[in-house]
Amino acid sequence: MLEMSAQEFEDLVAEALDEIPDELARLVDNVVFVVEDDVPAGEEPLLGLYEGVPLTERGSWYSGVLPDRITIYRRQILAICETEDDVVDEVHITVVHEIAHHFGIDDDRLHELGYG
Repeated sequence: MLEMSAQEFEDLVAEALDEIPDELARLVDNVVFVVEDDVPAGEEPLLGLYEGVPLTERGSWYSGVLPDRITIYRRQILAICETEDDVVDEVHITVVHEIAHHFGIDDDRLHELGYG
């Protein structure tokens, strides 16, 4: 498995977030981004996970709730990458993929768009 420190990986996630166009970034609402080393024991191996209420499902009832959570899993991404450039690309794809879930875009559509 490719090695990369937690800090270097978190920096790549921050860079991927910085690359989100401003007009989309402004629409991201009530979301926290977290980097974890591993998927919880017994869970399906994922590169990232969106947990929350997508913007398309929020109504007038949506207020005073805890933030949605986007988790990026460091070791899972490192395990599928051969080079640091691969990691940069996969982090970007994963960040965009999970943000798309926040916007209500499902996995099937993301696969069609090349973010699966």
